[in-house]
Amino acid sequence: MSIATNLENIMERIEKASIKAGRDPKSVRLVAVTKTKPADAVIEAAQAGHKIFGENYVQELTAKAALVKEPVEWHFIGALQSNKVKYIAGLVTLIHSVDRLSLAMEIEKQWGKLGKICDILVEVNVSGEKTKAGTSRAEAMQLVEGIAEMPHLRIKGLMTMPPFFDEPELARPYFQELRELAAMIDARKITNVEMRELSMGMSGDFEAAIEEGATLVRVGSAIFGSR
Repeated sequence: MSIATNLENIMERIEKASIKAGRDPKSVRLVAVTKTKPADAVIEAAQAGHKIFGENYVQELTAKAALVKEPVEWHFIGALQSNKVKYIAGLVTLIHSVDRLSLAMEIEKQWGKLGKICDILVEVNVSGEKTKAGTSRAEAMQLVEGIAEMPHLRIKGLMTMPPFFDEPELARPYFQELRELAAMIDARKITNVEMRELSMGMSGDFEAAIEEGATLVRVGSAIFGSR
């Protein structure tokens, strides 16, 4: 199966899941995850009409971005070290994985140098797994309030990664929890904070995530094959 065919299949599944949930399919965007895949795979997907690509590693992202001439939008979705932020400043449209104030401060500094505003999502570890990044649910509100004061950052929503399950339904409670947390934050009406985006759901469970309100689904292996 070609990348173009796989993309078409995923878009059809997104549409079906959205309609099942009574949502407009256009309210869900696909982030094609190209971690460990060559720039050629990005180019092929872009030529098939896809625009948004997610990368987990700074070095890989900058190398690919230099090779891809198509008009694409890069999202950074992996764990981000503060000392690497400068390399992606101005290059990415959205950072999904802001989980601590020190990282937000570095993003503020680097985008501030460019005189630009960076859109970010706050990553929340709803499962509480020790191996996963993300702020805790209890500390999320405090983190959001701290970031909201930074002039070069705009919080657009939340991101999470539930535990891995063979059965997608088992991930559903974690998606529900993120949606509920977003609603709580939204109710506070904090300046510079929107809860427009929920980044949740991957190749194995994105339909359940869409039914629970995901606006960004991060799909890699179902498009580009296993790593």
